[in-house]
Amino acid sequence: MAEQIIAVRKNGEGSIVEMKLSSGRIVDYHEAHQMARNGELEHVNLIRGKDGEDHLRSQPDGELDNNLDNLPSF
Repeated sequence: MAEQIIAVRKNGEGSIVEMKLSSGRIVDYHEAHQMARNGELEHVNLIRGKDGEDHLRSQPDGELDNNLDNLPSF
């Protein structure tokens, strides 16, 4: 069963570096990226950025409060 990202930890520059999952497990950005690629995370997509790299993004649903940047910190 896929997990959801429920909270995030940001570095001093405001970039997300860790994520807390619905199971309570904490993963770094790269592990979450791989989990999304493997279909292990719900409500996130990988998108190709201007830099040519894939980045995690919340699945668009018109809700702002569940965007990764707007999730609670832990």
